[in-house]
Amino acid sequence: MAILIDETKSVIVQGITGREGSARTKLMLEYGTRVIGGCTPGRGGAQVHGLPVFDTVEEAVRNLGRVDVSVIFVPAPKVKEAAMEAIGAGIPLLALIADRVPLYDVLEICEVADEKGAKFVGPNTVGIISPGKAVLGMIGGSAEAARSWFRTGCVGIVSRSGGLSASTGYYISQTGLGVSTICHVGGDAVVGLTMPQVVEMFELDDQTELIVVIGEIGGLQEEQIADLVERGKIKKPILAYIGGRSAQTGTRYSHAGAIIEAGQGTWQSKVGRLRSAGVEVVEQIGEIPEKARKMLKAS
Repeated sequence: MAILIDETKSVIVQGITGREGSARTKLMLEYGTRVIGGCTPGRGGAQVHGLPVFDTVEEAVRNLGRVDVSVIFVPAPKVKEAAMEAIGAGIPLLALIADRVPLYDVLEICEVADEKGAKFVGPNTVGIISPGKAVLGMIGGSAEAARSWFRTGCVGIVSRSGGLSASTGYYISQTGLGVSTICHVGGDAVVGLTMPQVVEMFELDDQTELIVVIGEIGGLQEEQIADLVERGKIKKPILAYIGGRSAQTGTRYSHAGAIIEAGQGTWQSKVGRLRSAGVEVVEQIGEIPEKARKMLKAS
């Protein structure tokens, strides 16, 4: 079944007339995603890749009918306004692609999304892909690459790293196992859908048999996954990798979310907590494909 996105979901692109918006709309369309239109203020009436462009999200919904997802390709200072517009128009899932979105803007989006029952991935995400069904954002870089890299299968991947999301999916696909969905939650300190929430979605997904977690230092998302396992909410096998083992104190590392405070969120604490909950943790990213194959065979 896959999670979050499939070939039935109708998608619009906010910022569709911009360079990135146009290029990634082409990727999504060519992959098979059901993109039905887009919007850019002041550009209503135009077309991009044969799709209608509207001035507002409300106009898009009124003219196009049901919209399940909005992929937002606008500059970071405009992300809050665009997200609020999409949530206000009743769109249940957003993908916020831009990085450097102001923290307080994200907190406001979180509050309004919770009030309205909406979900969002990101910010600072490369998106989501359910191989053979649909892609949101920019995973794969092109439709041709995405089709050749990712095979449909039974491994669900949730990651805090965009690059490792794609490479892990690629190498798992090369083993013949294939992927149900890859979800890059984003690398910022505050994100919409968190890794524990995505893991819970995989637990309920009939297609997913093994969950792969690509974490990193900073924050408590990985420890929260361990909590879910210990409480019996996650019964499917989990294979995890935590980046940042060699990070030194006082050094800037990777994403905005890779911040260690008061001794929490270290590589050692995350790995120890996951292992104590019974999660299989590998210390090298290259170990994942073979370990995944063995775990699935054993289960």
